Amino acid sequence: MKLRFAMTAPPTSAPRAQLIHIEVDRRLGHEWDEWNGRPLPGGGDFSAAPGLFFRFAALTVAAATAAVALLVYLIGPRLGTLWTPVPRILWIAVGAFAVLQWLYVGVLAASFFGGWNLLPERLMERGPYLQLMNYTSLVARAFGKRDWVEHAAIDIYNTLAERRGRRVGKGELLVLIPRCLSKQALDGVLEIAGRYEVPVFVATRGQLARRVIRERRPRAVVAVACERDMMTGLRDVAGKLPVLGLTMQLPNGPCRDAALDLDQMERWVQGLVGFRALKQEPENAPAS
Repeated sequence: MKLRFAMTAPPTSAPRAQLIHIEVDRRLGHEWDEWNGRPLPGGGDFSAAPGLFFRFAALTVAAATAAVALLVYLIGPRLGTLWTPVPRILWIAVGAFAVLQWLYVGVLAASFFGGWNLLPERLMERGPYLQLMNYTSLVARAFGKRDWVEHAAIDIYNTLAERRGRRVGKGELLVLIPRCLSKQALDGVLEIAGRYEVPVFVATRGQLARRVIRERRPRAVVAVACERDMMTGLRDVAGKLPVLGLTMQLPNGPCRDAALDLDQMERWVQGLVGFRALKQEPENAPAS
């Protein structure tokens, strides 16, 4: 494992966070291996309305129910030769499975659009919702809508997670960013983290998040990644640790000069550490 530290800031500039690069195994960006080098749709901005996710989630639930029903239809009669009530029991189980799935999607939609989380986080954004996001993404790939559906799913996840109103200490928050940010975006992240005194870790490989979290033991994470890597990261980490995930715009394609919403990042960091940083005034500013 290699560590590289960078703390370069003019004496009169705003405080900047310490930037720590850690190189481990699985590389980020592997989800884009099939990219053909052409410009991405919408200039690499995959913003989408939440309704897109719920439509594909409904399609996913319908497909899962149909697959289970088909399996029971095929194997039920054969199992019935062993014990007559088996087919009936299986069909009741299929019905219960379908009802639970549709009920969960309904509660999820009511929570999101109603402005109030109706279930605890272990049963929502840090529980079954992570699996629903994953399976819905698989279905969306078949329709060429993967990135848009994933963006909508991440937005819904963030809304639900942010409503919890979690607060942590400055030393208990971690900011994770990829190495593909543009210089402007990177400088902005470092300035924000510096104002709130939180460390910034650059992910050069995908296993970074798990290793850093094991070593630093934070109580919350603000992570930056494209939709595809964010989905993987949330699936790996969000069930164990509160995470807010900020997606990027990719104007020059994946893994290069990515941009992000710095105002949104600052709102999240400020909300989590629970205080307002004082911006440094220029030395030659006139006295009031």
